[in-house]
Amino acid sequence: MKLLTGLLLLVFGHGVSSVLHSLQFFYTASSGLTAFPEFVAVGMVDGVQFYYYDSNTQRAVLKQDWMEQVTSGDADYLKRNTENSQGSQQAFKANIGIAKQRFNQTGGAHMAQLMCGCEWDDEDGTTDGYNQQAYDGEDFLSLDLKTMTWVAAVRQAFSTKQRWDGLKAFNEQQKHYYTVECVDWLKKYLAYGKSTLQRTERPRVSLLQRSPSSPVVCHATGFYPDRVVVFWRRDGQELHELVDPGEVLPNHDGTFQVSVDLNLKAVPQEDWGRYECVVQLRGIEDISTPLDPALIRTNGGRTRLRVAFTIPIIIGFVVLLPAAAAAVVGVLLYKKRKPSDQRHKPVATSDTSSEDA
Repeated sequence: MKLLTGLLLLVFGHGVSSVLHSLQFFYTASSGLTAFPEFVAVGMVDGVQFYYYDSNTQRAVLKQDWMEQVTSGDADYLKRNTENSQGSQQAFKANIGIAKQRFNQTGGAHMAQLMCGCEWDDEDGTTDGYNQQAYDGEDFLSLDLKTMTWVAAVRQAFSTKQRWDGLKAFNEQQKHYYTVECVDWLKKYLAYGKSTLQRTERPRVSLLQRSPSSPVVCHATGFYPDRVVVFWRRDGQELHELVDPGEVLPNHDGTFQVSVDLNLKAVPQEDWGRYECVVQLRGIEDISTPLDPALIRTNGGRTRLRVAFTIPIIIGFVVLLPAAAAAVVGVLLYKKRKPSDQRHKPVATSDTSSEDA
């Protein structure tokens, strides 16, 4: 999905010393998919999953040991979040029904998604937040925090946009949540999981080539965190042509991998010595690997090329009603609280009439 995928790819300039931390939540509500739970909620901090709920198990599960620090100080944490995720499940089930009516659908498999969360730069303190919604894999509705308005990506979302734009108090609440409250919890989670989330693991870098006519792949793997910069340069200057950068993907052990291809069709072999692959990761010195035939592993050469790419399944969901849109899974579902109640408590209740959508 264009909009959601774009937000998942964090782009950093070369040599950046600060880190953009993120707290993200992905919801998926579905109908007509027998092999997939009707509702799934996932919470991630800096790309690491720490929370999970689905409609099959009907309970919230913490995915990181360091989250025990949260529950040790809040005995009702799991119970409260389970109940609120169950409430979200019912709200989203109703909302899919509303979406089907708007798109004039009567059967088949359908999926509604929401991705929301916040970001914080640990150097300059800047923050940002977002609420991105989709239906059947296409952008549907999003919140513009700068203008405090909702952006309808399709005409079926326009009635929701009009109604929500008029809810000034609700939109101010959304802005405070994504730019203040969410960021506060992001910082807390970073502190709880410091040994895991703020560690640095050095990448292993290889040059790979499937055949003599194939591009040379600069493959970096085993690094953490995922905020890495990998690029090719010639004579000390970064290349913007002849290169094909890939996405940062997760490994099974919690580290990450990424590849950047160099097309050799316009590179005479006598000029190979002018090229090098550079890997930059915060906390370590740059890793430079020259384009040397002796270092390239190929299918027909010294080492058979075996690069296993694991494409992550990122889960999200959509809500069509104001109260449901405010809901954020697990420990970040937004709840209207008493002034004296500052606990991080999720809730998901919604009037599911189509007129209110």
